Amino acid sequence: MPTAVTTPQDPRETEPKPPFPQEPIKAPGTEAEMTPQADHGENSYVGAGRLKERVALITGADSGIGRAVAIAFAREGADVVISYLNEDEDARETARLVEDAGRRALVIGGDITEEAHCQSLVRRAQQELGRLDILVNNAAYQKRHESIQEMTAEELDRTFRTNVFAMFYLCKAALADGVMGPGGSIINTASIQGYDPDAALLAYAPTKAAIVNFSKALAKEAIQKGVRVNVVAPGPVWTPLIPSTLPPERAKTFGQDTAFGRPAQPAELAPIFVLLASPEASYITGEVYGATGGQSPF
Repeated sequence: MPTAVTTPQDPRETEPKPPFPQEPIKAPGTEAEMTPQADHGENSYVGAGRLKERVALITGADSGIGRAVAIAFAREGADVVISYLNEDEDARETARLVEDAGRRALVIGGDITEEAHCQSLVRRAQQELGRLDILVNNAAYQKRHESIQEMTAEELDRTFRTNVFAMFYLCKAALADGVMGPGGSIINTASIQGYDPDAALLAYAPTKAAIVNFSKALAKEAIQKGVRVNVVAPGPVWTPLIPSTLPPERAKTFGQDTAFGRPAQPAELAPIFVLLASPEASYITGEVYGATGGQSPF
């Protein structure tokens, strides 16, 4: 088990800085194809029992932020449902890390753009792990284009179905009677793109703005059940999504324009999710937590 870091560290120097020797990879990408490898807290995150005996459902938990959150939740005492599309090897590795922390891992592949699959994820969490306390909507799809003329209606549809519709389906299922009760927490992953959009992400950026708006609205209803709803809005984070969707030269210099001169590692986002999932955030709902490397425009 990792030991806690207690000595002061310079955050500019604790993680690799670009340029990275990263080669292009095919979407959605895998952890093994990344250079340098992403840090999910495998050797650093130390739990303190904040989520003891809870059950969490995390989408996109096979890699990136989702894997880091799964590791942190497990080390805080939670069992984890690992939802992913088809990246089987990465999902199995996340499950191994959860189980190494002494917690149960339920690995479920499938397409969250289908409402029936989202309903099944919630149902299986209850049936196989006994309950559902935490929902993290983290999975996302993006593709860059230099012009709106290059985009298709099919791509726009896929982006909104993955990033927004799936979140709606899962929140609806989780907040149904008899599922998530008082003390529950829903955490949706937005992005700096929701506030400071890149023209090349003309489908992705609006979905992230929609996530913020949806979450703030849902928080007002969900609190009537004792469930809190919050948002984490990262800036650049080193995940397989980056080298699989950015032009090669942009992937190599990704995150260079932040105050830190580098992108975040997934492990640096996980503690925010832990806070928002835990009883320590008992008076926090409808909020957006930014982690943008000093770029937050909000």
